[in-house]
Amino acid sequence: MKKLLYIALALTVAVTMLPVSGFAARTTFVTIGTGGVTGVYYPTGGAIAKMVNKKRKQYHLRATVESTGGSVFNINAIRSGDLEFGIVQSDRQYQAYNGKADWEGKPFKKLRAVFSIHPESVTIVAAADKNIRTVADLKGKVVNIGNPGSGQRGNAIDLLNAAGIDYKKDIKAEGLKAAESAGMLQDGRIDAFFYTVGHPNGSVKEAVAGARKVNFVEVPADVVKKLTDEFPYYAPSFIPVDQYHGVANDKNVNTFGVKATLCTSADVPDEVVYAITKEVFENFKEFKKLHPAYAVLTKESMLQGLSAPIHPGALKYYKEVGLIK
Repeated sequence: MKKLLYIALALTVAVTMLPVSGFAARTTFVTIGTGGVTGVYYPTGGAIAKMVNKKRKQYHLRATVESTGGSVFNINAIRSGDLEFGIVQSDRQYQAYNGKADWEGKPFKKLRAVFSIHPESVTIVAAADKNIRTVADLKGKVVNIGNPGSGQRGNAIDLLNAAGIDYKKDIKAEGLKAAESAGMLQDGRIDAFFYTVGHPNGSVKEAVAGARKVNFVEVPADVVKKLTDEFPYYAPSFIPVDQYHGVANDKNVNTFGVKATLCTSADVPDEVVYAITKEVFENFKEFKKLHPAYAVLTKESMLQGLSAPIHPGALKYYKEVGLIK
């Protein structure tokens, strides 16, 4: 009996010392940081995870999604290793990689781009009874510029600065999450809010559908030009009013915007990034159906707005299919 026990013990030790390749490969778990549940980031992350998880036996990869505070949070969590992937505004990607804004003097040189997704417009929603028609009208008003760590907060501050408005003195700035804004506006606790987002958006629809009439605020062309001249990641944009029944505006509203991008770290293995990239691009038609904001997407446009180096795993796929020579 004792002899059998020794044999069994020896076999156990031998098995544990065998290389992993001798057995079924271990599953790698990755988490995708998104944003608020009412925005476009969260369902985007969910869709990517679903595509990858359908092939989990092939890739030995399991993806989960986490609702987060947005771009800055996602980048910092990728940097610390708490997230493997994050959806990030293109301006924040640029700033983090180059050590600017929230990362002043602390560039995140391991930040890697995977692909860009939809365009996001800097959207200002205002109570119609406050007569806020253009950015200059925000002076003296109660305005939610976004929670610390969110992309819209940085965009809001950039815009206000370009328009000659000091957000610390000229407005009463609130730091609420975007998902709270619609309710706060309808309750009369704020006069307007910023939201950098793809359209149509559920939270903006909530604000428009309330009893208090609302309008979108125009960003003047000279302010847009000032922003696009100064910052390489900004581009002119507009808010399509036909997607928001009941809004006070009767024509599209000029503004500026960025792009949503999927980012990761150079420390994430090439095969993991390759698998995620391949599944999104191989299921491109299905991916485009996920949200109306994706209607303008092309495979080529998903390689634009990437202001950090492309991860080698993604680059391998793009070269295989001829998207990059």
